[in-house]
Formats: sequence, structure tokens, C-alpha cells
Amino acid sequence: MNILRPCLGAALALLLSGCLEVNQHPGWRQGEYAGKRDELHYQRNFHGDKLAWSAAVTDRTLLQNEYRRANP
Repeated sequence: MNILRPCLGAALALLLSGCLEVNQHPGWRQGEYAGKRDELHYQRNFHGDKLAWSAAVTDRTLLQNEYRRANP
């Protein structure tokens, strides 16, 4: 009786572990991907201006340098 309860609990856990699997792949319509189109960072945030995006990333990188941030 003492061995039966843990075995039943383990069997129940294994049985229920696969019940909530959800299909996460978008469908295909007429042979083409029907999901959301992914945009690049500079296309979404900088209206397609790759040079402005590159300058913003460079400026942000320079501010992360501890030697440049310190005021002696």
C-alpha cells in the first residue's frame, strides 16, 4: 500500500505532462509562410535608416565604457 501511492502519483504526473502541448507553428497558405513578418531593428525603430541605427548603437556602447564615464 505504501508503494502504490507514489507509483500512482508518478503515473498520473506522467500521464498529465503531455496534455497541454500546444501547436506553436504558424500555418502555410498556398505554399508560403503565413506568420508575422520579422523586421530588423533599424527598419522598425529608425524608419529604415541603418546609418542612424549604427550611430545609436555606437553611442550606447561608448557610454558603457567605465573609463569614459568616470570623472576624475
